Amino acid sequence: MIDYTEGSGKQYHIQTKPSDIGEYVLLPGDPKRCSIIAQYFDDPVLVADSREFVTYTGTLNGTKVSVTSTGIGGASASIAMEELVACGAKTFIRVGTCGGMDINVKSGDVIIANGAIRQEGTSKEYAPVEYPAVSDFEVTSALVHAAKKLKQSYHVGVVHCKDAFYGQHKPEDLPNHDQLLQKWDAWNRLGCKGSEMESSTLFVVANYLKVRCGSICLVIANQEREKKGLPNPQVHDVNIPIKVAIEAIKELIEQEK
Repeated sequence: MIDYTEGSGKQYHIQTKPSDIGEYVLLPGDPKRCSIIAQYFDDPVLVADSREFVTYTGTLNGTKVSVTSTGIGGASASIAMEELVACGAKTFIRVGTCGGMDINVKSGDVIIANGAIRQEGTSKEYAPVEYPAVSDFEVTSALVHAAKKLKQSYHVGVVHCKDAFYGQHKPEDLPNHDQLLQKWDAWNRLGCKGSEMESSTLFVVANYLKVRCGSICLVIANQEREKKGLPNPQVHDVNIPIKVAIEAIKELIEQEK
């Protein structure tokens, strides 16, 4: 492979080197959330800011940890994970936001994904469509334990991942609306908990790279509850899933010790 960094020793897109990155990494989508997550670290330092990829590194329970933003969607998320693994990262937790689908999933809840529907393009370049996108059991269990410990309302299940945000929110306006609506109905009938854009890619890439990955998302709102006239306030407090993810990382660190 061509060395596009021309010998700099840094990863081309995220602009980090191995000494910059901990073995445990939190992955928000939004670069602005990295500074929020870094506040939960001890002695956080900004180590890189390149394109959509912002990285801070600090410690938790005396162990080096990092946070790197992935941007929106699977394409940039796969780049972040590939380059972080090249820097030595071994355990990942996606910390994001999503829309609810199951009507029992309410605004302000978190969804801990144990699997994901691969209605996006990036993972198809890593694995045939028959291959499932599943989370790491140990990471998922740590997230569940953390949610229980913090008394946070949570749901464990399959999430829907797509490339087009507006394919979810205004499918009737798009040329292939019949296919989009038919599939959305199928996902609902199958008990899908929520819809987002990155977990399926991250799960598949993590399995390919032989690293661990889990995912937790804040439910901002639920369009299915809205359709049925059920209470559906919007919740945008990203600290809700962050606190659970931080607690899960601490548990994983103690397990390793």
